[in-house]
Amino acid sequence: MSELYIGLMSGTSMDAIDAVLVDFSQGIQLLGTHSVPLTDDLRQRVAGLCVSGPDEVERMGRLDSDLGEHFAKAALGVLAASEHHPSQVHAIGSHGQTIRHRPQAPPPFTLQIADPNIIAERTGITVVADFRRRDMAAGGQGAPLVPAFHAGLFGGSPGHRIVLNLGGIANITVLPAGQPDAVRGHDTGPANILMDAWCQARQGLSYDAGGQWAASGDIAPELLQRLLAHPYFARPSPKSTGREEFNLAWLQGEILSLGRPVSDADVQATLLELTAQSVMAGILDTGLDKGELLVCGGGAFNLCLWNRLQALLPGWTLRSTAELGLAPTWVEAAAFAWLARQTMLGLPGNLPAVTGARESRILGAIYRA
Repeated sequence: MSELYIGLMSGTSMDAIDAVLVDFSQGIQLLGTHSVPLTDDLRQRVAGLCVSGPDEVERMGRLDSDLGEHFAKAALGVLAASEHHPSQVHAIGSHGQTIRHRPQAPPPFTLQIADPNIIAERTGITVVADFRRRDMAAGGQGAPLVPAFHAGLFGGSPGHRIVLNLGGIANITVLPAGQPDAVRGHDTGPANILMDAWCQARQGLSYDAGGQWAASGDIAPELLQRLLAHPYFARPSPKSTGREEFNLAWLQGEILSLGRPVSDADVQATLLELTAQSVMAGILDTGLDKGELLVCGGGAFNLCLWNRLQALLPGWTLRSTAELGLAPTWVEAAAFAWLARQTMLGLPGNLPAVTGARESRILGAIYRA
């Protein structure tokens, strides 16, 4: 008998809402995928709420409703694409859209919007949402949450594995061989968030396809040194970050502080190197020197970044998660389908060793159909 869940994900890249339909009755079987691009208007409105400004509550309320409608369309879209009916689905796991993530604030808080009441109403399916705040209430960072899913999907290898998610922010999940209870992980720093922002600002393109623009430039050593001096990189784990710390305004400030011009292509090359070096540092900090590096997220398709990571980490064999049955694009959405299932079964969804929470917790709030 099938056990179907939908996962909905929109990350820090703010490019699209990804939807997957997953059957958990025999392992993890991906039955359908669908993606709803965010319009320029929605992206600008989300970006505008990621920084302080006037009328925030009014703008957030309206955007919360609008995103709820779009998330519902994504869920209905994946059902149509896979020819399934809402009555067949146990629940939807909706990550929502993060507009604030401040785990270091006094008091710490995180906020994701996309009204789950609207998603439940439009689809007729029970929705699980607001996954991060329970972990934070228990003393955790509220992120990353995907490592628990990574451990279930990719654990059990005879050799060491690290799962590297290259979304807007890069994070790693460490899966030591023969140590199922030793899973750990953290955000290593920016992945696509700065490269995409710079590409949009300077070329009018949403991303640097294959890293070709970065490959045309040269690394600017002084700028790279300034970027790597960001205090986030020196923080001990557990730790997580987001657009609040790594954004275009911060980057432009660091460029101006150099006191000399840097070509646009050289900035892009430097941003790619920033991602590669911060990922390398995170992996070296694990104490593991060889194994498989399973790559997922949109950055898995950046050939220039892929090649640079392989050069920096010669002991690690880079593999796409597609080789293990789940395409890089859909891993995070599938994780939130899994997290919804954990919640509905009354099982914990966080890993305290990863988030820093006092104990495992059942995550999320349930919005009944």
